[in-house]
Amino acid sequence: MQEQITYRNAPLSFNQQGKGTAVILLHGFLENKSMWENTVTVLEKRNRVICIDLLGHGASENTGYIHSMDEMAMAVKAVLNHLKIRKVMFIGHSMGGYVALAFAALFPENTKGVCLLNSSTMNDSPEKVIHRNRAVIALKNHLDTFIKIAIPNLFAQHSKTSFLQEIDAVTLEALTTSKQGAIAATEGMKIRKNYTEFFGNSSFKKLVILGKEDPILDLKTQLELYKNSTISIAVLERGHMSHIESFDAMIHALKTYLK
Repeated sequence: MQEQITYRNAPLSFNQQGKGTAVILLHGFLENKSMWENTVTVLEKRNRVICIDLLGHGASENTGYIHSMDEMAMAVKAVLNHLKIRKVMFIGHSMGGYVALAFAALFPENTKGVCLLNSSTMNDSPEKVIHRNRAVIALKNHLDTFIKIAIPNLFAQHSKTSFLQEIDAVTLEALTTSKQGAIAATEGMKIRKNYTEFFGNSSFKKLVILGKEDPILDLKTQLELYKNSTISIAVLERGHMSHIESFDAMIHALKTYLK
């Protein structure tokens, strides 16, 4: 059942199911809490699972023209304060992982674990910043076209034929994102911090789930970040949408992380 609080004069939407360890699921860019439906069905058997619509996505509205990852993290904290939850395990997909890292840096005393699902500790490179600036222009002028092109490109090449229905469903959900929400998130991701050192040195539980054929995150580059660490890494088949493309393997990794 959908619940709502007010954060900085804007509605902030979430839902919760199950009992046990508090697990916060944070969606990615152009996604919303509905992306987690199949995941929640499994995880709620042993956990209290809370799915939040990040600012400008789903049923949560905008608070400004830039939604920094810190701002989104503070909105997440407002939900936890409302629910009187002290310590949480995070699972963040793509942009949701950036928000989880920002939360962990701002509120270490409330962070029990961070799972980066198809996400990275790195900040944007200068080349990526240029790409984001172009994306903002495209979002301003051709939002629907941008979304219809962007969503299929998150999947591995051979997933584009085997997950046609799922791609259509993800695209339809993405099209519900407001123009301001999409632009504000893009601007926020562009200015995010690099959390590689912080993540490596933190004592909370960690898991990184990567896709072998992820078109957004280069596998070799990501593995290089963790080569001298003891951080648990799970490399799954296919692309950036592991919760769809490699669901069973993802669930197996998440269950181990949440034990």
